[in-house]
Amino acid sequence: MSPLQLAAYSTSTGEAFQFWVLGTVAVIGALSTVFMKKAVHSALSLAGTMIILAVFYLANGAYFLGIVQIVVYTGAIMMLFLFVVMLVGVTAADSLKETIKGQRWLALLCGLGFGILLLAGIGNASLKQFDGLAEANANGNVQGLAALIFTKYVFAFEITGALLITAAIGAMVLTHRERTERAKTQRELSEQRVREGKHVPPLPAPGVYARHNAVDIAGLLPDGTPSELTVSKTLRDRGQIRDVSAEALNDLRALEQRAQERLERTEIEPATFKREEASK
Repeated sequence: MSPLQLAAYSTSTGEAFQFWVLGTVAVIGALSTVFMKKAVHSALSLAGTMIILAVFYLANGAYFLGIVQIVVYTGAIMMLFLFVVMLVGVTAADSLKETIKGQRWLALLCGLGFGILLLAGIGNASLKQFDGLAEANANGNVQGLAALIFTKYVFAFEITGALLITAAIGAMVLTHRERTERAKTQRELSEQRVREGKHVPPLPAPGVYARHNAVDIAGLLPDGTPSELTVSKTLRDRGQIRDVSAEALNDLRALEQRAQERLERTEIEPATFKREEASK
């Protein structure tokens, strides 16, 4: 057996240590993606798992897959999904509503069938000979990957692309809401607010007359009371509004007290100074 083939069949101590440590972290991240209660935490766990997979690709000589895993999936798609979740917000109550009747049982059946096919594929997989990284990347990593995708695994690649397109179309269909009436113009909305007696002028910005400028802090009116019009209704319903009105009022009282004490000192000091001159 040649030295290259012997290196392909053997595993160094560093490779074994890397696999068991990072593999354990990747499995924990995958389980956290499923079992975390908050969607943001699940997305972060999935991003960490993807980064570890990229490290595995780079360690095994698949440089193109490793860079694509970091730049495209972790850096672009996962971060975009994370920003959407953080901006739109996903609560645990949303997952309890079935948009299609019986979809839970259908999803469970499809997941069970996919699991059986996956186990059958892994059980029938066999690898009798290792080529090694030097032979696999003899003509270049990108060229070797392209040759496998567009020759030996071309049908699997096309089926995977069709599956992803079907999933994207299905997501668009499920989230699409068909409008049954004409959208109102800006003038009609303004007239409706006037007729209903709602807040006609523009809403005040969050944090006005307060010491903070954040969307989750209600602005204070001149009398010190918080204005609910300055914060989003979604944040109010979630109970994510920080109340700083008491703190602001206490600071205002302290400022008024210091100002009053300073004014009293300025009135007393000149008279004291004159009495001292008279005594001299």
